[in-house]
Amino acid sequence: MSERPTTPPPQIGTVVADGMVYVTTAYELPPAPDTSHLITEDDTPVENFLSEKNQRLLTEPLYSSWVGPGPGRTFLVAANVGLFFVLRNPALVPDVMLSLDVTAPEDWGTIHSYFVWEFGKTPDVVIEIVSNRKGEEKVTKRTEYARAGVPYYTIYDPFKNLRGDVLEVYTLLARNYERRPDTWLPGIGLGVTLWEGIFEGQHATWLRWCDQEGVVIPTGAERTASERQRADSERQRAERLVEKLRELGMDPDQL
Repeated sequence: MSERPTTPPPQIGTVVADGMVYVTTAYELPPAPDTSHLITEDDTPVENFLSEKNQRLLTEPLYSSWVGPGPGRTFLVAANVGLFFVLRNPALVPDVMLSLDVTAPEDWGTIHSYFVWEFGKTPDVVIEIVSNRKGEEKVTKRTEYARAGVPYYTIYDPFKNLRGDVLEVYTLLARNYERRPDTWLPGIGLGVTLWEGIFEGQHATWLRWCDQEGVVIPTGAERTASERQRADSERQRAERLVEKLRELGMDPDQL
C-alpha cells in the first residue's frame, strides 16, 4: 500500500515568483480586529457654513490640481472623517486630514473611518478649523493628535475664539507639539496660507494649501479658468501679430 503524499510545512522566508517577492510565514496571520463597537457615524452636524466650505477648499484642490508628494506616490485627503488610532471610542474627527503614501481601499464606500491599523500609518497632517471655544483644539485635541503620532497639526482660528493667532502650525518633536516659525510643512511638499477671495460665491479669508513660494493650489474651476485665460491671451497675441504683418504688406499665410 502506497503512502499518501504529505504536504511540507510552510517555511519562513521569501519566495520569488513572476518577478514578485512574497513573504511567507509558518503562522497564520491574526484576524482583523473587531471594530463593530466603534462609533464611526453619529450624525453630528458641522458647526457652521464657513467650516464646511473651507473643508472642501482644503480637499478638492489637492485631487484636481496638486501633483502629489512625488513620482509614484499616492495620498488621501479627507474632511470630517473619524480617525481611530486605538480600538476605543470616541474617534478623533479632524476637520481635514492628509495622509501620504496611502490609497483608499477598493471598497472605500463601506469604510466609514480612518483606522490607523488598516492604513498602516497615521495621517501626516491634521487641520482644525475653530468655530467656538468648546473644541479644545489647543488642549485635548492637540494632546490626542500628539499621542497618535501625527507629524503636523494646524489650527485655523478665523475669529480668534482661542485668543491666539489666526493660524498656528505645529510639528511633532519628542512626542510633543512645537510651534513652527512658518507655515511650510517639510517633507509634505505643501504649506498652508491665508487667502482672501471668493469661493462658491462667498467672499472671506480662507485657509488654503500652497507651494513653497506661497502660491495657492488652485481648485479645478480656478485652474480651468486660468488655462482658458492663458489660451485667450495667446489667441489675441496671434491675432495682433497677423494684423501687424498685413499692415507691413506681408501675407501671414505665406510665411
